[in-house]
Amino acid sequence: MTDGMTFCTRDGRLVDLQRPLVMGILNATPDSFYAASRALGADAFRQRLRQMRSEGTDIIDIGACSTRPGSTPVSEDEEWARLLPLLPLVREEWPDAIVSLDTFRPSIAERAMDLCGIDIVNDVSGGREDMYRLVAETGTAYVLTFSQALGETDDAVAAALLFLEERLQHLHRLGQMDVLVDPGFGFGKTHEQNWDLLRRLSALQLLEQPVLVGISRKRMVREAAGLSADEALDATNEAHALAIRAGAKVVRTHDVASCKALIAQVLGA
Repeated sequence: MTDGMTFCTRDGRLVDLQRPLVMGILNATPDSFYAASRALGADAFRQRLRQMRSEGTDIIDIGACSTRPGSTPVSEDEEWARLLPLLPLVREEWPDAIVSLDTFRPSIAERAMDLCGIDIVNDVSGGREDMYRLVAETGTAYVLTFSQALGETDDAVAAALLFLEERLQHLHRLGQMDVLVDPGFGFGKTHEQNWDLLRRLSALQLLEQPVLVGISRKRMVREAAGLSADEALDATNEAHALAIRAGAKVVRTHDVASCKALIAQVLGA
């Protein structure tokens, strides 16, 4: 990703990020905070995958270990047991899909690469050395998340820039250039810090890397109005519109069709 507007897939295709892409969430978990995103078992997984394809998903983000606030991650063995029967179905149903794996475990990412090939590792942990080396050695695009816990009075934007810049420099030294940065909405931040990050999101353009946002139906868009996750589509769309106008290049969402329509509305068809 030499110009901040493209990244390469596992098979060498160049993905253009001049216009925002929609990353559809596909959870192989029984406990993700939004029940409609869960696809347990092969039949439900296929059905959800076909729906996402018909709605125009640009990237599929598959997760098998919930990282919602307050949750305890399942074991590595359990995470892999959930993924093993499902990942090959993606290539059966949609051979040229751009696949992102939502995991913070390098061993899970490596096994998925060997099993069926993945295009992106979406790592909410902020990364560790063995993950950095894995994506650099394999040339797999990487989502670097600002997941650092903040004090209540910390400037979230300044902290995000420092955290992400330090790790970007290290990834680049390892030869990893295909990096997307995620401000980590909901991870270790107060409600005010989350919204400050969103309102000042354009500051992340200083990093000269594409920005990915994961806001969809999260507590930050729900709590002020007392909404449940099921009721939060309109509030999510309002937050997504702010992010798109601020230059977000990938929008991670539970609601693909709605997000595609929103991008067309905000930026023009």
